[in-house]
Amino acid sequence: MDLRRIDQLTTRARRLAVPGRRRVLGIAGAPGAGKSTLAGHLVERLGGLAVLVPMDGFHLAQAELDRLGRADRKGAPDTFDAAGYAALLARLRAPEPGTVVYAPAFDRTLEEPVAGSVPVAPEIPLVITEGNYLLHDEGPWAPVRTHLDEVWFLDLDPVERVRRLVDRHVEFGRDRPHAERWVRESDEVNARLVARGRDRADLVVALGD
Repeated sequence: MDLRRIDQLTTRARRLAVPGRRRVLGIAGAPGAGKSTLAGHLVERLGGLAVLVPMDGFHLAQAELDRLGRADRKGAPDTFDAAGYAALLARLRAPEPGTVVYAPAFDRTLEEPVAGSVPVAPEIPLVITEGNYLLHDEGPWAPVRTHLDEVWFLDLDPVERVRRLVDRHVEFGRDRPHAERWVRESDEVNARLVARGRDRADLVVALGD
């Protein structure tokens, strides 16, 4: 993403970061679209006005995925605690004075969620959350959109997105044939589902590279 585009998006996000009022900005998109990268840039540029709470912190633990027989579909909608995520967003929308809310994060090295990783102080005006299913309107995911003041959808060229995904899986320990198979049989299935929510976004950010 070029510097000018990041500047424009930072300006838009800054309008939401009004001290004294809590707002939640969602960044949605298919796996590999660059959601966490953009969210990180925004938090860095907004300084103490924003904090990042990733949806991936609500991945079910590997042991629970194994128990449910869903380990081979990790990343699909039913491999997350969607109701828990929606409940946290509702709590973040209405901060209590003097109360820090602790959100989970996802450790890619461990491939596990880690509770209590992200402190959200009540005076921070903007929470940025990113993930695949912020615009998914089925089952326990449906309430998520109601807790977001604005949602952006990142739309990256699919060839580049798949390349990034494969490289990321290799970086975190899969051999390349396994990574390519996982992207083809799992990530891209999820990507097609995520794309159905594109028209529900407040802003579509089309990325060429």
